[in-house]
Amino acid sequence: MGGMTHSQLGAYLTARRARVTPAEANLPVTGQRRVPGLRREEVAALAGISADYYVRLEQGRERTPSAQVLDALAAALRLDEDGRLHLFRIAGLAPRPRGAAVTERVEPSLLTLMDAWPHNPAIVYNRAYDVLASNAIADALFHGWTHSRNLMHVVFTDPAARTFYRDWHEVARNSVAGFRLGHGVAPDDPRMRQVLTELLDGSAEFADLWARHDARGKALERKRFAHHDVGPLTLTMQTFDVRAAPGQELVVYHAEPASPSSEALALLGSLAATERHAS
Repeated sequence: MGGMTHSQLGAYLTARRARVTPAEANLPVTGQRRVPGLRREEVAALAGISADYYVRLEQGRERTPSAQVLDALAAALRLDEDGRLHLFRIAGLAPRPRGAAVTERVEPSLLTLMDAWPHNPAIVYNRAYDVLASNAIADALFHGWTHSRNLMHVVFTDPAARTFYRDWHEVARNSVAGFRLGHGVAPDDPRMRQVLTELLDGSAEFADLWARHDARGKALERKRFAHHDVGPLTLTMQTFDVRAAPGQELVVYHAEPASPSSEALALLGSLAATERHAS
């Protein structure tokens, strides 16, 4: 277990180092540079540690960096809060949340609340991005989940996703970064490992993005959809941790009031209601 964790740490440091330019780190650019981003000795100098120690960290030969060293590396690599948390987790210095196993059950009271939002698509998913619950208008938005109820599978293996998500490349990037953050919390969860294996085998684009080691949670986001029944929609999504079930997240979409997207969402809601009564 320890070896895997620390090779993960080395891979993360290597990938992050390649993403910081000398200019961003306020370093003078001199001569021909063979590597994208920062050199190992530059990261070490910025973090105030020896170059030899930093090399051992990247190679997985040094297994117990202190919290102070990780803080200094997070600053040197310009990590945001999610990236810093991921660094501490894979170095074994962040507490694993209680209930790290993926739980499938969604609280009945939460299901009742979601059903009370006829104009707000709402879904609950786990760390593996399996959709555990969705309200009627979310089902209508996602075309009845005909392809899969796993959002990672939808994005990367459903050909229709590339037109459904009008900013597919951005959605793909953000999805992988969120999946990486969840994987850092529960790397041994069997369902997460299964989804990861399926995507690495089934999608070269997923594999390329996974290799970037981006780790980032969802915040306030706008998503642009092209729906075959109601046309284009731009929706704002809010993401909430479900406190009753660690690892579950609730996502709720809404449209700007009195906007074309709001009208399209109302139409989608009435189509969903009609369909529900018909079935």
